[in-house]
Formats: sequence, structure tokens, C-alpha cells
Amino acid sequence: MDLLLWRHAEAVDGTPDHTRELTQRGHKQARRMAAWLAENHPKRMRVLVSPTVRTRQTAAAFANDFEIVNGLGPEGNVADILAATGWPDASGAALVVGHQPSLGRLAALLLSGQEADWTIKKGALWWFTNRVREHETQTVLRAVIPADLI
Repeated sequence: MDLLLWRHAEAVDGTPDHTRELTQRGHKQARRMAAWLAENHPKRMRVLVSPTVRTRQTAAAFANDFEIVNGLGPEGNVADILAATGWPDASGAALVVGHQPSLGRLAALLLSGQEADWTIKKGALWWFTNRVREHETQTVLRAVIPADLI
């Protein structure tokens, strides 16, 4: 299985939190990452998105067809992401457009075996693959792509 974690692009400050929109810079970040994804994404990929405006706007730069999952919102946690995606046992791939700190905590868990407060920058994408080698399950970090480098 492939798991792609895409933190929403830059958004305006303010409240209420769920209605914050992307800034002009955020729209540019989302379009640039979406262009990269269009050329490089795995086949049979589901797109799962937090219900916030900023995550839906980020995802819309890449796909018109995505599933809004309440558990992926700012209040969500690592267990919510794992449940929504089926990692590591589901087939195909899942792209999660979500928030800190849950995305960073999941990245830490996948790479170190325990949750920690790792930061995923706004607009960045982390791509993980799960594979079995010699009867051992492994998590492989395929890519970390900051929005400002593409």
C-alpha cells in the first residue's frame, strides 16, 4: 500500500478554524503540488480530505473526486487517519489531505515506531510505501516534497 500525507497549503489566520481559506500563496502551493502529483501519483489512489475549507481547496487543485472524512479534521489523530486509510493492509493507495499535528505524528510513528511531534510544512507531501521483504513488513519513505521546492 502507498500512503501519501499532504498537509493543506497556506491558509489565512482567523476563526472559525473550519472556514479558513487558502491564501494566494496557498493556492499557488496547492497547484504546484497537484501538478507534481498528476505526473507521479500511484495508480488506484483514493483521495481522503478533512472537512475544513482549506483542505478541500488544497485537494481540489488535484482532484474533483475526493471523500470528506470527519476524522481527518484538526481534532483528528493518528488512529483516525489509520482507520480512514486502512494502512497498512488496504490495497492501492490513499492520499490524505489533512492537518498538523496528526500528519506529523503519523509520519513519526511510521518511521520511528512511536508518535512524536514532527512537523510537516504547509503544502508539503510525504509518501510512504508498505512492503514485505523476507517475511518482514517494512515502511519505506519514498519522498518528502516541500511545496516551495517544486
